[in-house]
Amino acid sequence: MPKYVIEREIPGAGNLTAEQLKGISQVSCGVLSKMGSEIQWIQSYVTTDKIYCVYIAPNKEVVREHARQGGFPANSVSEVSVIIDPTTAE
Repeated sequence: MPKYVIEREIPGAGNLTAEQLKGISQVSCGVLSKMGSEIQWIQSYVTTDKIYCVYIAPNKEVVREHARQGGFPANSVSEVSVIIDPTTAE
């Protein structure tokens, strides 16, 4: 199944407290539970003003629907073409 990177523009994201991040995560997991097994959240990276999330889903529309139901921005949804890491250089 395809993997996607979602860019969410959230001003001040880097200043969110652990409790706020927990609340956001709980909302996301609740929506995922309702949507079923066709979409899976892998992990997210919080930066100063953005959160980058990695999801597995059948298509971009499912990713955008998760964002809509959760009330999250999905400013950019990009399908991952290839994954590289240090072992790629070997």
